[in-house]
Amino acid sequence: MSATIRAALVQAEWTGDQESMIEKQIGHARTAAEQGARVLCFQEIFSTPYFCAVQDKQYFSYAETMPGPTTERMAELARETSMVLVVPMFEMVDEGTYYNTAAVIDADGTFLGKYRKNHIPQVQGFWEKFYFRPGNLGYPVFDTAVGKVGVYICYDRHFPEGWRELGLGGAKIVFNPSATTRGHSEYLWQLEQPAAAVANEFFVGAINRVGTDPSEGTMFYGSSYFVDPRARVIGDVASDLSDEVVVRDLDMSMIEETRNYWQFYRDRRPDTYLATPQT
Repeated sequence: MSATIRAALVQAEWTGDQESMIEKQIGHARTAAEQGARVLCFQEIFSTPYFCAVQDKQYFSYAETMPGPTTERMAELARETSMVLVVPMFEMVDEGTYYNTAAVIDADGTFLGKYRKNHIPQVQGFWEKFYFRPGNLGYPVFDTAVGKVGVYICYDRHFPEGWRELGLGGAKIVFNPSATTRGHSEYLWQLEQPAAAVANEFFVGAINRVGTDPSEGTMFYGSSYFVDPRARVIGDVASDLSDEVVVRDLDMSMIEETRNYWQFYRDRRPDTYLATPQT
């Protein structure tokens, strides 16, 4: 792994149809590649609106197999740009079996595998259990052209156990593609990813949608950012109103430096965490 990795995030507003949404974000990815990015993550369910604000069976039509047509396009994009791509999508396994999933595609276009969102919310405005099964692939870490990469999707970020599983699996960069709305969790958005980065001593890329949800008119607030292993935001936080491509340099030497200073992995006590307390 090189000492510095240039990484990118894409936040984008829904265009009104799937094809133009994909094309727009391909354009954003090319912009990131022109700026030297070597790894890029799109937002949660990147090719469609965030339809989970309502429970409506019409949206099952957006689901597709992974690998499938869109991941093939993304593989071509990866080969063209020589970027590792994290591609969150609505996955269909068969009729009635759907997941909220992210494909990881290496810089040469190889489909490395996928992460399926493990924690599925069912609260006002986020009716995800209507659409998605809980993930069944654990917390994979992908060995990519830029090193070991993990993925944790949106609501997952509220659960510290998965972050730690990714760290124990060797992840050095963890991407958290999300769709979260104004007035709902903005205060957590500012806290959770930096806390996860410092607790697990890796880089986190936090990506949120932007614009208006078409089904209920809820507003996403963008504000995508990278944070380092000392919980410091790298550069500026993205716009809360408009599309943006966030490109930042990640100094990977910080991981070893931080882990040598704060020995959180050495000092863990897993033998005590599930033990019955002594009386």
